[in-house]
Amino acid sequence: MSIAAIAAAIALLGGFTAGWWLRGARRSPDESVVPIAEGQEAERTPLLRDLRRILNRLPLGVVLVDEHLRIAFANRSSARIFRFNRKGAVGEHILHAIPNVAIERRALDALQGEASFETLQLGEPGRQRTFAISATPLPPDARGPRGVVLVAIDRTEVARLERARTEFLSNVSHELRTPLSSIRLMIETVLDSGDAEASALFLPQALAQVDRLTELVARFLEQASTESGHIRLRLREVDIEELARSIAASFEPAALGKGVNVEVKVARPVRLEGDPDRLAQVFVNLIDNALRHTPVGGEIAIEIDAEGSEAVLRVRDSGDGIPYRSLPHIFERFYVGDPSRAREGEHGGAGLGLAIVKGIVEAHRGSIAAESMLGHGATFVVRLPILRIARD
Repeated sequence: MSIAAIAAAIALLGGFTAGWWLRGARRSPDESVVPIAEGQEAERTPLLRDLRRILNRLPLGVVLVDEHLRIAFANRSSARIFRFNRKGAVGEHILHAIPNVAIERRALDALQGEASFETLQLGEPGRQRTFAISATPLPPDARGPRGVVLVAIDRTEVARLERARTEFLSNVSHELRTPLSSIRLMIETVLDSGDAEASALFLPQALAQVDRLTELVARFLEQASTESGHIRLRLREVDIEELARSIAASFEPAALGKGVNVEVKVARPVRLEGDPDRLAQVFVNLIDNALRHTPVGGEIAIEIDAEGSEAVLRVRDSGDGIPYRSLPHIFERFYVGDPSRAREGEHGGAGLGLAIVKGIVEAHRGSIAAESMLGHGATFVVRLPILRIARD
C-alpha cells in the first residue's frame, strides 16, 4: 500500500474522531490554543482511546493539525521523525514544532482541500534522511472544525537502494558495452579482410572478450542465487591451507606481472567442513580484489589461524585502502566506491564480488568484516566455524 493510500485510510478512520482531537485545541478569548491533557479525551471516548493506541503503534509518523495549523495530536513515531517533544508540541504552530516551510505549505494546501504527496530531506546536513510526507484534508463535521492529517514514512533505505540500482545499471551498461563493441569490431575486421593473419590475431581476442562476458553474467547469476538464499553447499572436509595455496598459486602470473608479492602464512593449520568450490571462490574474489588495488611493489598476505572454535582467514594488502565512508557499504550488492577505478582492468566494476563473498561466508554460518585506513591497505577477515555445520 502506498503512503498516499495509508494517509487516506488514516484520514477516513480519523474523520470519526478528529473532531474530538481538534476540539481539544480549545480557544481562549485571545484565540490562543490550550491543549487538552494527554488521555483526557481518551477516558471519555473508548473509540478515541483505541484509535490513539493504534496510531501510537504505527511505524510511520502521524500528525493532526487544526485549521490554524496548530498540532492537536502527534503519535510516537512522528516525534522521532520530526525531532520534537510529542506532548510539548501539542498546541504549537506546525512551523514551530517542525521548522520546514515545505511541510507548512503542504498543510495549507490541504486546508484548501488539496491533498499532496512529497519526498523531503529532513535532518542536519550530512545526516539527512529521506521521508515521504502526505498531507490529507479532514473535512469538517458536526463535532468540530476541519483539519489536516500529515503522514510521514522513512524512505531513506529505499532512496539508497534506488541510487545503488541506478549506479548498477550504469556500471553494467559500461561493462557489457565495452566487450560487445570489441567483439563486433574484431569480427568485422576479420570478415572484411578475409586474411588468415587477421583471423589469428583477432579471433583469440574476441574469444577472451566472450569469456569476460561469460564471467560477468556468472557473477550476476551468483549474486541472484545469494540474494534468494538458494546457495547449495556440497559439504566435505576442507584443508584451508591447501585450498589457499592452490588459489594463491593461480594468481602468481598476474602478481609477478604487476610486481606484487603474494604470500600464504599459516599460524595454525585448520580443517573444517565446508564447500571447497565455494570457499575457493571466497579466496579468488578477495585475492583478486586485493591485487587490483595493490600498486607495483606491494604485498598481499593470506593468513590462516584458529581462534577458539573458529577458523580465521585474513587477506591483507598494502594497497590504497578503503575510504572511511565506504567501509559500511562495501559488502552491499552493486556498491562501487570509485566507479572509475573499478573499471580499470578486466574484472570488477559491477560491485558484486564482495557481496557474493559475504553470501558464501554466511551460508557457511560465518562472518566477514573489513578493516582499513585510507592509504595504508586493507584487511578482510573471514571467520568460519570449525565445528560441523548443521545440515538443513
